[in-house]
Amino acid sequence: MVTPVTDLGRLDCPPVQPVIRPYRPGDLDAVYDICVRTADAGGDARGRYSSDTLMGDIFAAPYVVLEPEHAHILDDGTGAAVGYVLGTADTARFARRYRDEWLPATAGRYPEPNDPPVTPDDEMLALHHHPEHMIVPELADHPAHLHIDLLPDWQGKGWGRSLIATFLQGLHRAGVPRVHLGMVSTNTAARAFYHRLGFVELNVPAATTVTYMGRDTTPW
Repeated sequence: MVTPVTDLGRLDCPPVQPVIRPYRPGDLDAVYDICVRTADAGGDARGRYSSDTLMGDIFAAPYVVLEPEHAHILDDGTGAAVGYVLGTADTARFARRYRDEWLPATAGRYPEPNDPPVTPDDEMLALHHHPEHMIVPELADHPAHLHIDLLPDWQGKGWGRSLIATFLQGLHRAGVPRVHLGMVSTNTAARAFYHRLGFVELNVPAATTVTYMGRDTTPW
């Protein structure tokens, strides 16, 4: 019996396998897209701000541009990015580079924010124009920090755990002892996820709407 061509096609094409890989410059547009689609406490923030690139310009792009060695992509197996973990090994140094390098690189994209804030844009742009907000004295012994986002179809499947494990391994090899993250305090699902990965809450009395969590970088 002659095998139909369609069957041969199935036999000849191995199944697509998702993979975690280093960030590549060609991923930048996808990183912006993932960021805005998960920026509303894990939900879709498209249309919430005057530009859908705003959240990426604050919470994603500066990391992959300034510190790509600590950016890792979840690739769906076809080359497309569907999630990421990114961050910095040294928060204080990163805040200086954000001011010295990223603010000039993004000059003219957004207006100066109203002070006090009036719009949702104002609140985010205040963070953008004052990167020193990242330097929290109570977190000094957790010098690294991270951001992780996955598109909805890729959540709850173990990829978040694998991304953070990859990030921790990179920090550990670089000699960084501990890492922290900040999350919206009302995001209880995220809090439970981080607890399962060994993160504990860090006491930052001035934080009201944000919860900080941290752990050492020892890989599991």
